Amino acid sequence: MLSDIDLYLQRTGVAETTFGRRAVNDPRLVKDLRRGRVPGPGLRRRIEAILRGRR
Repeated sequence: MLSDIDLYLQRTGVAETTFGRRAVNDPRLVKDLRRGRVPGPGLRRRIEAILRGRR
């Protein structure tokens, strides 16, 4: 999932903190994922929706 997020960030120019805020109102989301945070099913769905441009 992190590689997909990284591609999205590179392609769109969105900052990590902005992505986290849009996904789950948590600007530390991407940093936490890099440090080993495991997203639950709901969080995973929200992230995937953003990556697909549905949010």
